[in-house]
Amino acid sequence: MHTLRAVVVGAGTIAGLHLRTLAASERTELVGVADIAGERARLAAEAYAIRPYTDYKAMVRAEKPDIVVITLPHVLHKEAAIWCAEQGCHVLLEKPMAMNARECADINAAAARCGIVLAVGHMQHYFAENVKAKQLIQSGKLGRLVTIIDRRYGYYYDEKRPAWFLDKETSGGGIVINIGSHSIDKIQWLTDCQITSVKAELTHYGERGNVEGSASLLMRTSHGATASVSLFGYRGVPPANETELLFTDGALKIAARKGLWISGANGYELVDTGAMGEPFAPQWDDLLNAIGHGSELSITGTYAQTVSAVVDAAYRSHETGRAEEVAVI
Repeated sequence: MHTLRAVVVGAGTIAGLHLRTLAASERTELVGVADIAGERARLAAEAYAIRPYTDYKAMVRAEKPDIVVITLPHVLHKEAAIWCAEQGCHVLLEKPMAMNARECADINAAAARCGIVLAVGHMQHYFAENVKAKQLIQSGKLGRLVTIIDRRYGYYYDEKRPAWFLDKETSGGGIVINIGSHSIDKIQWLTDCQITSVKAELTHYGERGNVEGSASLLMRTSHGATASVSLFGYRGVPPANETELLFTDGALKIAARKGLWISGANGYELVDTGAMGEPFAPQWDDLLNAIGHGSELSITGTYAQTVSAVVDAAYRSHETGRAEEVAVI
């Protein structure tokens, strides 16, 4: 496969990780970065000796990339993804895919119409501890899955977060759409299930913005198992990112970037997961393989839409006060 030209739209924190990955890829020629903040675009471009732009459409027209990586505010995802697809560019779209599942459906329709490959940046699929956990689950040795407990704690209103991130009109929501989407994706992907209903309770005690800072989600899956997700984003609580899966014949515990444990005779025993590398390079290779060889993409737009549909159901549940079915669009 020939080297593919790539550009990045947006030059924030996540964009920096993508820029580093693309620059290191021997299968990619990184040719441009765009951000409406000219100085930010200039600094990002300078680091990789590429061209800066303040208009992503001008960049795509000038550079004629094969792939566009989109790392914009969530409210701009739909417009940018559809426009890039219409230019014939393959797209890697940061998560959340869009503001809601309806927007995801519109993006997926455009990708299909234009014949491009669309990937969405749900990174859980590429962490070594998660990959190994999925293998153990699929082996059947743990028996039938009964319940999942996932918790993610970390200060959400950090001063480094831009104002748009804490504004529901531009971000789509708070800790549920941004952090909870990781939990939802992880549960669905690890267990090959669909979440079918959600009961959610949210709080809005943040000192900035108007988005929720905590959430308790009780969910049911298509396999009959239940899942509880606890998201907490206020000050003073030690960070946590852990998932426990309980089966009829054992259990797994995943601590993100720390390890994987399986139940044994003397409690939990550490599982060898191999090297815990960064997930961005395998994500990029996954997309390149799908483009060049037609291989199956791990995270399609169609799959990402199911994650967004669960997020939508969580927000509906908080408003109605009852469990909400996950809508199929």
